[in-house]
Amino acid sequence: MFGRWLGNKGATGAVRGNALAGLAVPDSAGVLSCRVLDPVNEAVQQAEFVVTDAAGRKVVGGETDPFGNVLATVPAGEYRLAVTAEGFTPFHGSAAVTEGAHAGLGDVTLQVSAPPQLPDPGEWEIEPMHSQIGFTARHIGMARIHGRFNTFAGAVRIADRMENSAMHVIIDAASIDTNVQMRDDHLRSGDFLDVGRYPTLEFYSERFVHRGGTRWGVSGALTLHGVSRTVTLDTQYLGLGNGLEGETRAACRATTELHREDFTLTWQTMLARGIAAVGSSISIDMDIQIVPKS
Repeated sequence: MFGRWLGNKGATGAVRGNALAGLAVPDSAGVLSCRVLDPVNEAVQQAEFVVTDAAGRKVVGGETDPFGNVLATVPAGEYRLAVTAEGFTPFHGSAAVTEGAHAGLGDVTLQVSAPPQLPDPGEWEIEPMHSQIGFTARHIGMARIHGRFNTFAGAVRIADRMENSAMHVIIDAASIDTNVQMRDDHLRSGDFLDVGRYPTLEFYSERFVHRGGTRWGVSGALTLHGVSRTVTLDTQYLGLGNGLEGETRAACRATTELHREDFTLTWQTMLARGIAAVGSSISIDMDIQIVPKS
């Protein structure tokens, strides 16, 4: 339970005391707060927090501010607070919030978590049955179109020093799939991917940069529509595991953002009031599992 109760309810319903003086709070609510620190007492920015009620339902969530603070106004009641951050073990605490009062936990120190074991050096390959390469594009200024490539293959060479590793991925451009046949045919045409002239997309990287914790930047050349550009994948390494048949496998998630114009994918039509039918940026989202090459 939070150990300190600060402030009191005035006639206007504001929580009084310290930095929260003058903060308007509904009569039936209170304020819950803490400050999230690392083991050397530095603020942990952008740590994710979730406040749940006694039934386990999410009430509010968000990220810590640049000073590591969590601040939430919630109805009076019993709550659980969970705080997670990259490279740290999660924190879980409980709080009783009363009307017009401030429930403050003070400083919460997150402990550094052990990084997951890296794959053994050697030749690995993408296991397509448990991997996905997806994308999201803006359509008609508001809706999002989600799609994926169904056919791809890739090889990964894990070096003795992970930073010296390399990967090569080949994607069948014609395997694009947005669940709408007419749209997929248009995406395969000369207006977009032009799969007759450019049947594959390829990504080759020899630059793995550790960004701390489980985060890596994987930079390399993406060749799309006959044009090569440098792209960096923001990658989260998820660790090692075993498949149903006991085989070792490693997993990661990776994201990046592409701009169509960089790859001469410039087809566009404008709708009424100048709204573009297709947005210029495309978000790429990948879930990848690799297994030792047989």
